[in-house]
Amino acid sequence: MSPGFRRDPYNVMQPRQCEGVSVRNPLPLATHFVRQPFLAQTGPVKPFLLLATRAEDAAADDEYQAYLRYCGLKPEELVRIRLESAPLPSLELSDYSGVIVGGSPYTSSDPVEEKSAAQIRVETELSSLLDRIVAEDFPFLGACYGVGTLGVHQGAVIDRRFGEAVGATRITLTADGERDPMLRGVPRTFDAFVGHKEACSKLPEHAVLLASSEACPVHMFRIKNNLYATQFHPELDADGLITRINIYKNAGYFPPHAADELIETASQSFVTEPMRVLRNFTERYAR
Repeated sequence: MSPGFRRDPYNVMQPRQCEGVSVRNPLPLATHFVRQPFLAQTGPVKPFLLLATRAEDAAADDEYQAYLRYCGLKPEELVRIRLESAPLPSLELSDYSGVIVGGSPYTSSDPVEEKSAAQIRVETELSSLLDRIVAEDFPFLGACYGVGTLGVHQGAVIDRRFGEAVGATRITLTADGERDPMLRGVPRTFDAFVGHKEACSKLPEHAVLLASSEACPVHMFRIKNNLYATQFHPELDADGLITRINIYKNAGYFPPHAADELIETASQSFVTEPMRVLRNFTERYAR
C-alpha cells in the first residue's frame, strides 16, 4: 500500500447492484465497484495522467468518462492530455501517481510513409517519455495502443498477424497472470471487448506474458515490476463499444455495413471483469 493511505475494512472489489443495472452496463456506478470505501485518504493524492490520442471529441470524451468511472477517480484525480491536438508538454513524473495511455486510431506497425505528421510526433513523444518511465519503473498502463507503444519501445514484434474483430473475446490468464497483483480478483478466463488491426506477435525475453486469447497470443504483459500493457480494452463496456462502432465505422476496423450487427451483438454482451484491472492499478499506485 502506498504511503499516506490505509486500507479500509471493506472489500474494494465487491460489486454493488443499484438502480439502472442492465446487461450492457451491469454495474453503472460512478465507478465499476463500490467507490466510497476504496481508499481512506490520510494525505494529498497525486493525480493519474491519461494520455489520449482520439481526434473525435465524442470518442475522446466517452473514453475519459470510462476511465473516471472504472478507475474510481474524480476529474481532478485524472489529468487528461490529448496528444493528437498539441505537442506533449514538459512533464515531471513525480507530479503523478501513474500514467495511462488510452486506445488510439494510430497503428504502430504502419509504414512511416503512411503515417500522418501528428502520429509521427505522438510516437516520438511517447517513446521519449517511455525512456524515463521504463528507467524509473514508473507505474504505467497502456490499453490497446499501449501494446504498440510499450511493446515497440521494448523490442517486441508488432504486426498485423493477430488482429481481432470488433466485439467480445475470451481472455485466459497465464500462471504469471493469475499471480500478478494487477489481475487481482480477475477470474482465469473472462470476456473483454477488443478491436485491433495489429498486435504483438513476439515479446522480448524480459517481458512477462500475463494473458492471451485463442486468436491473439499476447493480450497483456508486464515489463519490470510496474509497467503494463493490455491488448483488450479494460475501460470498455457495451455502451462504450457501441459509441466507438458508430464513430469508427469507416476507419477500416470492419465493413461499414456490419455496424448494425456489431452493435446488436455488443448490446447482448456481458463484459464486467476487465475493469478490475483499472481499479487494481489506481488502488495499487495512488500516492
